Amino acid sequence: MTGFEMVAIYKWLGISAIVVALDLYTKHLIQGAFAYGEMLTFTSFFDLVHYHNEGSAFGFLHDAGGIQRWFFAGVSVIAIIVISYLIQKHRTEKLFCVGLALVLGGAIGNLYDRVTLGYVIDFLNFHYQQMYWPAFNVADSAICVGVGLLLLDSFKKPN
Repeated sequence: MTGFEMVAIYKWLGISAIVVALDLYTKHLIQGAFAYGEMLTFTSFFDLVHYHNEGSAFGFLHDAGGIQRWFFAGVSVIAIIVISYLIQKHRTEKLFCVGLALVLGGAIGNLYDRVTLGYVIDFLNFHYQQMYWPAFNVADSAICVGVGLLLLDSFKKPN
């Protein structure tokens, strides 16, 4: 692998590292500023909260008796390995790798919570009147944006 190829890989991994750092830092701030379940209303549609998600996206399997912690940790580890391989293999495909890097950073951020705490800290809470979107965090946001970029990339014409 040439020096240029290594720089490309480090660039994508750098994006992932920034996502992980922002995710862990914002979760740390929420833990320090809010008691569990506490909410601070900012607008008529947005609150900061301190929730724990023991399941996956939207709380899926949150009540599975604890096995979900290790199941989702295992899924995350497999995803991290596959994504790292794909970044290395496709390191020159910018949009594809940015999407992968965002998903990778989000997966690592949530994996850290899941392994160290047993749950993921969520704190961004959007709603309309009494209809609430499930709370989420920076890692979840990065994963969603990353998946969106991967979908966008899939519509590109082949070279």
